[in-house]
Amino acid sequence: MNDHDIIAAIATAPGRSGIGVVRVSGPALQAFVTGITGGPIPARRAVMREFVDARREVIDQGIALFFPAPQSYTGQDVLELQAHGGPVVLQLLLERCFELGARAAQPGEFTRRAYLNDKLDLAQAESVADLIDAATVAAARGAVRSLRGAFSDRVGELAGALVELRTLVEASLDFPDEEIDFIQRGDGEGRLSRLRAKLEEVLSASRQGSLLREGMHVVLAGRPNVGKSSLLNQLAGEDLAIVTEIPGTTRDAVRQSISLDGVPVHVIDTAGLRESSDPVERLGIARTWSAIERADVVLILVDATVGETPADRDILQRLPGALPRIRVLNKIDLLRHPPGRERTGDLTTLRISAKTGAGLDLLKQTLLESVGWQAGSGEGLFMARERHVQALRQAGNHLDRAGRSTDKLELFAEELRLAQAALGAITGEFTSDDLLGEIFSRFCIGK
Repeated sequence: MNDHDIIAAIATAPGRSGIGVVRVSGPALQAFVTGITGGPIPARRAVMREFVDARREVIDQGIALFFPAPQSYTGQDVLELQAHGGPVVLQLLLERCFELGARAAQPGEFTRRAYLNDKLDLAQAESVADLIDAATVAAARGAVRSLRGAFSDRVGELAGALVELRTLVEASLDFPDEEIDFIQRGDGEGRLSRLRAKLEEVLSASRQGSLLREGMHVVLAGRPNVGKSSLLNQLAGEDLAIVTEIPGTTRDAVRQSISLDGVPVHVIDTAGLRESSDPVERLGIARTWSAIERADVVLILVDATVGETPADRDILQRLPGALPRIRVLNKIDLLRHPPGRERTGDLTTLRISAKTGAGLDLLKQTLLESVGWQAGSGEGLFMARERHVQALRQAGNHLDRAGRSTDKLELFAEELRLAQAALGAITGEFTSDDLLGEIFSRFCIGK
């Protein structure tokens, strides 16, 4: 991508709508504006114009907005044409832009230019896509906070404290004859300890923000006819899966996304796990195990009227060792038992009724706790991605190693430098072109 080209794209979703937007960005667009609107237009004012083709025939009539550099989204001249939202009209406008010298924008190229022209840092740029993709209200609000710089500010505070600490360390290395006892007089260990505590706070908030963005994948597993499909329907609030008394009714995975305390939860109902000679059912069972391997949490449903069988225990033993699992004793309504929860070692057991909904709130609470979600923490959170969490962990590891190197200032200084580089990767201060290409290729075209 040449960042000095003029780029153009339809910025609104495909299909028919009342209004559609064509966006253009590039250097010195005044002649371009005249070519499509018939004359110059004032800066940052919405004006009614006729949009014309090369023969001066009218394509459409709409609103034109011109934002001269550098006061624009991309930092370059930006033109937005708001026309009637028919696909043919918008395509004619886009082709006119190409005639005037623009090329088709790549996914995320407008936001990439905003980042390269210092209108946004990298974390803010990523939050643009997160806001568009937000699946819950809490996720959307978190993305807006990140877009406004809440996450970047927290990372900047960490980086600022780290720079101050590095300055003191470098002074001790550069002037050994002054006999500066950095660790004692400069409170090196105290500064490092406070910095590590602040980083842990940001890391904790980032994990919560990552959950808002990514959500959690929950697989309902167990023997046939234990109530998996009934539980899916109860969680979703509608009849999505077919429920019968015939074992093996569910042959393929049924997926539904719900929101728990603002966290997107992707629930997957799977085929019952048992030995089967039916080739279709066996294929469904194989897909069940595949879904389990990719899950964040698995709910192992057990028929409470029968109790845990050897087949149930075999399923539990076959689960991946690190995968969080919750045993759910279903059908307590048939036994007239109350809902409840108990924990034995690493295994949590719930008693519920998927038919009546008894214990459902307890199940939802346990699901969120299993992935570390803190109830009611959606307000004030910022959006974060897994790469942000990994960068913060990497910075924390370097600070930990620095704490073990206080008697060797050269190693201490190097670990602090590496920690700062890890933080800089979050906002884009230290970022490879390959990473930028990967990030912006996932954006919408026109954004």
